[in-house]
Amino acid sequence: MATFLYRLGRLAFRRRRLFLALWIVVLAAVGVGAANSPGTSTDDFTLPGTQSQKAIDLLEKEFPQASANGATARVVFQAPNGQKLTSGGNKSVVESLVADLKTAPQVANASDPFTSGQVSKDGTIAFAQVTYKVSKADLSDEASGALTKAADEGEKAGLTVSLGGNAVQEKSASKAAEMIGLVVAAFVLVITFGSLLAAGLPLLTAIIGVVTAVFAITIATAFVDMSSASTTLALMLGLAVAIDYALFIVSRYRSELREGHEPEEAAGRALGTAGSAVVFAGLTVIIALAGLSVIGIKMLTTMGLGAAFAVAVAVVIALTLLPAMLGFAGTRITKGKLTTQRLRAQERGEGETMGVRWGRFVTRNPVRMLVGSVLVLGVLAIPALSMRLTLPDDSMAAPGSTQRASYDTLSKGFGEGFNGPLTVVVDARDSKDPRAAAADAYAKVGKLPDVAAARPAVFNEAGDVALIGVVPKSSPSSEDTKDLVNAIRDQSAGLHADTGADLLVTGTTAVNIDVSAKLGEALLPYLAIVVGLALILLLLVFRSILVPVKAALGFLLSIVSTLGVVVAVFQWGWLKDVFGIDEAAPIVSVLPIFMIGVVFGLAMDYEVFLVTRMREEFVHGAEPTEAIVAGFRHGARVVTAAAVIMIAVFAGFLLDDTALIKSIGLGLAAAVLFDAFVVRMTIVPAVMTLLGRRAWSLPAWLDRILPNVDVEGEKLRHTLEAQRSQNGPGGDRPEQAEPTPLHQG
Repeated sequence: MATFLYRLGRLAFRRRRLFLALWIVVLAAVGVGAANSPGTSTDDFTLPGTQSQKAIDLLEKEFPQASANGATARVVFQAPNGQKLTSGGNKSVVESLVADLKTAPQVANASDPFTSGQVSKDGTIAFAQVTYKVSKADLSDEASGALTKAADEGEKAGLTVSLGGNAVQEKSASKAAEMIGLVVAAFVLVITFGSLLAAGLPLLTAIIGVVTAVFAITIATAFVDMSSASTTLALMLGLAVAIDYALFIVSRYRSELREGHEPEEAAGRALGTAGSAVVFAGLTVIIALAGLSVIGIKMLTTMGLGAAFAVAVAVVIALTLLPAMLGFAGTRITKGKLTTQRLRAQERGEGETMGVRWGRFVTRNPVRMLVGSVLVLGVLAIPALSMRLTLPDDSMAAPGSTQRASYDTLSKGFGEGFNGPLTVVVDARDSKDPRAAAADAYAKVGKLPDVAAARPAVFNEAGDVALIGVVPKSSPSSEDTKDLVNAIRDQSAGLHADTGADLLVTGTTAVNIDVSAKLGEALLPYLAIVVGLALILLLLVFRSILVPVKAALGFLLSIVSTLGVVVAVFQWGWLKDVFGIDEAAPIVSVLPIFMIGVVFGLAMDYEVFLVTRMREEFVHGAEPTEAIVAGFRHGARVVTAAAVIMIAVFAGFLLDDTALIKSIGLGLAAAVLFDAFVVRMTIVPAVMTLLGRRAWSLPAWLDRILPNVDVEGEKLRHTLEAQRSQNGPGGDRPEQAEPTPLHQG
């Protein structure tokens, strides 16, 4: 691996114009493709094997007019102060708007509030339920425009009109997050390198990589149903890891130049050492993200694969475009004018860096540092024990948005349960008396606690499948509503025994409950698959059993403490005003399992970058403790800079209005903070100090069968030393290499 990357680095350095031209062509091609892509993103769920999906499939077959999987919208009307909607003028306006919606493009039906019982008791609030013939992904601009037009005309007539449901297009996400991340990254890079040129290369290559990945994902939406969050998450993760990977390689390149190597040789050596770590760090992230596909939820699969693709592009960019750009920079990349006198002295080998002092402090006090760090993370993890899961609905929409106004107005006029009605399906195809079975089901359901209202059964044309509408008393995300769904499903066994019919529950609320349950069931198997594969990868990288196990255990500490922070902020409401959260709510159900994938990948990033340098020093003859300190000497400053950049990029997404993106931003920022500074830079050196040489031990039989990927570049070092001996003094380059001027560009 190291030898191959060494040659690739030299090749890209020499043929820099060709490599740059190829990437410009790739960027232009995907840009044109994205601009002409007709695809759209979606938030539609398919949940094979769940009761809610079974009910949806049955409804599509028996009630095609109901558009079971079609988009839906609620148009909520509120009368002016002191007036009622049932008065002549206001009633006429509502009826006219509903009539227009019935004839709007792609609309299957729009209910009249006055004939459907959808007017509040005081007559001030009403809503029309609009169902569409197509899913949200296939909703046309004309159909969306008709909704907006109805709201605007209602407002002009003096009514307050708000829109809810999945057919309502959300406001575009703010771009401030990306800008904040880039500004902080630029600032940190300038401080780290003391050079605008050295700081600019990671930013430039990261932007090219992220834009390429986002354009490619946009093209993919024409062929695959991609989640609407896929692009945002690919942007978030792609930007963070791309900057980090470039940061490590540029830092190693500058180090090789200071050791006296010519630029082309320095580029080859940087890629052969730091580049190897980038490859395996990237692979751990990709494995963790791609592993989300085993869960069986398409939305989560596309989110994971999209982000994994962005990480893969970041790795390829770091291994090809970055060394080419180093070719244009030459030795000028070391001539920083913004470095402090202390930093310049440290670069000359004078004095100890902060990283070295910290490394020595931890290795002198390993037990106290280990126990203290574990206790801190353990306390932070306590809130995770009370975590509740849900999927985002309009109650989590941004304050001031039409979706949030719709939710709040409906809750005020009808009760919170009207925002999450349940669809109870009576499958009486095997019943001798379907109508009696439906009547029995209606009676059973109506007597259950937390049922605010139940609508009598409506049959299909064959008369053997019926729908019963149920409105809970509680909000869609409450535990009471979840208990109600389970209670209705529990009635199915008794109904089947009495009548031969079955009860199925679906609707958005039931789907959310099933998604949360499915994710909960998949959590441990997913964790086992991802951690197992990554442990094998780390076993190859470090040629040790204890180091990968220690890395995985450290990750578990990071993830539980991170989930504890997310629960404390989003569910308990601690510091919610600081983070711009309107009100406390259950955790978005996809967050824990998604964060496990992402955080594991990022945790292994820091493990690989920091510990490979320790192993490199150990393999080259250093004592275990000195190898740890040497790893900090070469890697602590860069790992710190990388972590600060990632924290800034992720924290910037707290400015997003979407609950899922906001919670992922906080979660990932906290995870990097805990993992980089507490686990990797405190717990890891403490444990490795206590283990001593045992940390690097490997059974002889396993050593013989494992392939040697040479991440630390030991084979490369011997190869280069042999070539130098053959070429004589000054023979820094292999004979086939072309001479390269120091300042070519």
